[in-house]
Amino acid sequence: MSFIKYISIFLIILSTSFASAQEVEFVMKTSKQKLGINERLRVDFVMNQDGDNFNPPDFSNFSVVGGPNQSVSNSWINGVRTYKKTYSYFLSPQKRGVFTIGQAAIVIQGKTYKTIAQKIEVTAAVDIPKDPNDPSYLASEGVHLVAEVSKANPYLNEAITVVYKLYISPTIGVDHMNEIDSPKYSDFWSQIINTQNEQVQNGKYNGEDYRFLVYKKAVLYPQKTGKLEIEPLSLDIALRVPTNRRDIFGSTLMSRVNRTISAGRKTINVKALPEAGKPLDFTGAVGDFTFDVNASKTELDATESLQLKIAVKGSGNLKLFKLPKVSLPSSLEVYEPEHNENVKTNLAGMQGSITDSYTIVPQFKGKYPIPSISFSYFDLKSNSYKRLSSDEILINVLNGPASHSTDANNQNASNSNKQAVVLNSDHFAFIKTATTFSAIKQDFFFKTKLFWSLLLLPFLAIPIAILIRNKRATRAADVSGNKVRRANKLVKKYLSNAKKSLGQKEAFYIALEKALHNYLKAKLHIETSDMSKDKITEILTTKQVDTQVVNDFISLIERCELARYTPIDVVTMQEDFEKAGQTISLIDKQAR
Repeated sequence: MSFIKYISIFLIILSTSFASAQEVEFVMKTSKQKLGINERLRVDFVMNQDGDNFNPPDFSNFSVVGGPNQSVSNSWINGVRTYKKTYSYFLSPQKRGVFTIGQAAIVIQGKTYKTIAQKIEVTAAVDIPKDPNDPSYLASEGVHLVAEVSKANPYLNEAITVVYKLYISPTIGVDHMNEIDSPKYSDFWSQIINTQNEQVQNGKYNGEDYRFLVYKKAVLYPQKTGKLEIEPLSLDIALRVPTNRRDIFGSTLMSRVNRTISAGRKTINVKALPEAGKPLDFTGAVGDFTFDVNASKTELDATESLQLKIAVKGSGNLKLFKLPKVSLPSSLEVYEPEHNENVKTNLAGMQGSITDSYTIVPQFKGKYPIPSISFSYFDLKSNSYKRLSSDEILINVLNGPASHSTDANNQNASNSNKQAVVLNSDHFAFIKTATTFSAIKQDFFFKTKLFWSLLLLPFLAIPIAILIRNKRATRAADVSGNKVRRANKLVKKYLSNAKKSLGQKEAFYIALEKALHNYLKAKLHIETSDMSKDKITEILTTKQVDTQVVNDFISLIERCELARYTPIDVVTMQEDFEKAGQTISLIDKQAR
């Protein structure tokens, strides 16, 4: 009997030694490699020997909704001991994408072991399998997120609303919720409406009684035509779901469940605005508007100022179009308008007014008409274009010079009536500002600080003179660089001449054309004889300049060629001057 006992002890020691000698394993196992954002992921860290100082990864882009749960199994099969210890985590994805679960670490028998990182793909929400006994399934059947779109076929720039309603069964409780995937509203101008004060209401969902909460509201203005998609909104909600069990008092026991729900993807078909009847000055205004142009005063003196206000009021895409420009006589000095917006956005869209306020200063006496200004928009009620026009405004300048020549004559006549002033040295004595006193003790210049400074100055100037001479020699040898610098000076000179010639059409466009040509010489190293439009387009495209910038540059050259033979106002000249500066700047940045 004792022999058998010794044999048993020997086998136990032998198997234990074999188990301790076997290779250590520490691995990470995931329940899925790909899952929807509304699903859960189980991650197990399994080891075949016990260890210390277990350090899990940080699980970035995931929320830990359960764990760590620890389990240990220890079994003997045919005299061989099998040991397994597992740490389990339950994760909920926070957003869509491909994410990496990093390495976990543990110390076994004094050595540190690490798992291999794994990539997990999170997709859009998927359908959950039906299981009436599963709390997750009960939660999915009792909680719904619905996106209600006001209009599925809007016009371009017509307001639509998206209202997200969260429906909850009366038997389910909500502990907290978190937004994990927000729609980007690509291809839309969007405005989120505040819903913090929304209250829970009673309503119907699929014919059954539910409670619902308006979770989010958004006003959208489509900026493209065709089929546009509204991405789904996803929420992570902690719920209390009833079970079939009861407590000692007969009350239903609740089970806590985390549930990710999503409002389905919505598609709308955006219609283009009709081409029939579209005005040439249409800038994209869509809605219902009124138009008003008024001046702060119509009678004033020269060099006084008045305010001319152009205002559009109503409901529509007020922030998404430009007000018409004002064209005035050159004798009226006009400043850049001050733009003001008083717009509120609610479920009906944008409402309010936008205003451009011009400051106008007349220079000479006379009467100046401000011509009628027109504004066109697309009316959604009649599905047609409408035009609104202002009345002509007459500005009467009462006092001031009639013209430059008249002003000069008046000045000469005024001077001829004046009497010359006869100066007499006996009237006033000049007040002296300095004395002629001399110091009793005179200082000598020799060995003063100034003396030594002047003595050393020539020696200090020698290296500076050598440096300046070398730089001049290097600069003189740079032939291409000198050409570029000379051309740049000419660009600045002619742009300056063009600015001075604003209001004088022919002189302005001649100076502007010379500036553009000299810039091409500096930037592209081509001569005037080679400056064909095709050649310029080819070279700029080769240097990777955007097509739109190239087209703007060519259109400026064409405008300079044609402007001498067509009527053009001061506002257009100012716009061409600013466009020339912007285009040259863009070419400088983009050219390779």
